[in-house]
Amino acid sequence: MLTRICDLPLDDRPREKLAKFGAGALDNAELLALFLRTGVKGRSAIQVGRDLLEHYGSVGAIGSAGAGELANQPGLGLAKACQLVAAFELGARAAREQLNQTPLESPELIYRTFAAQLAWLRTEKLLVALLDSRLRHSGTVEISSGGLTETYAHPREILRPAITRGAFGFVIVHNHPSGDPTPSRQDETFTRRMIEAASLLQLRFLDHLIVGRPDAGRTPYYSFREAGIIV
Repeated sequence: MLTRICDLPLDDRPREKLAKFGAGALDNAELLALFLRTGVKGRSAIQVGRDLLEHYGSVGAIGSAGAGELANQPGLGLAKACQLVAAFELGARAAREQLNQTPLESPELIYRTFAAQLAWLRTEKLLVALLDSRLRHSGTVEISSGGLTETYAHPREILRPAITRGAFGFVIVHNHPSGDPTPSRQDETFTRRMIEAASLLQLRFLDHLIVGRPDAGRTPYYSFREAGIIV
C-alpha cells in the first residue's frame, strides 16, 4: 500500500485530480486530505482522512466535532484540527448565504439552512432565526445550549431579539442529538407557549423545526407547522 500521496499517479493525487476534474471527482477522504496536507509516518493524508471517517461515521459528524477533540485524533494536532473546523464552518456559512435570499416558508428550506450547523451536534442547541417581511432570513441568535436530551428557554429570551432587531417574524430551530426529530412532550408544551406569546406581541411565529438526521423511511426534521400545531 502506498503511504505517500506523492507516490500516487499524478491524476490520482487529490490536488491534481481536483484541478483536472473538479471537486466532485474526489471522495470524502481525498477532500479531507487537501486540508490535512500531510499524513503521519506510514499513513498518507488520504488514509488519515479515511481513519477520521471510520472513527466518526460521517462527514457531518466530523464537522460537528470541536477543534479540541479533533486535535487528539491520530495524525492531526491543533493546527490541522483548526483548519478542518474552519473549512466546515465556511461551508455552513456559504450554504446559509445561498439561502438567505429565499423566503424560509417551507420546512425543507429551514432544514437545509440549519442542518449543517445542528444535525450532528451531541448536545441540544436552540436557535431563533429572524425573518423580514418577505420571510427572508435576516439573522440568527443562539438562545441556549443544553445537555444530551433537552435544552430550555423562556419565551422572553426568544422574543427579545425579534423585538430589539425589528423582525417581522421568527422561526425556532433546535436539534435532537439522537438524530430522531420526533418531538417530546416538553417540545410540544414549549411550542404552544411560544404561539401564545408571539400572538400577544403580534409577531409571526412561522415554525418550530426540530432537526434530526436522515434515516431510512424517516424525514430528517419535524415541523410543528406541518403538523398543524402552528397555523
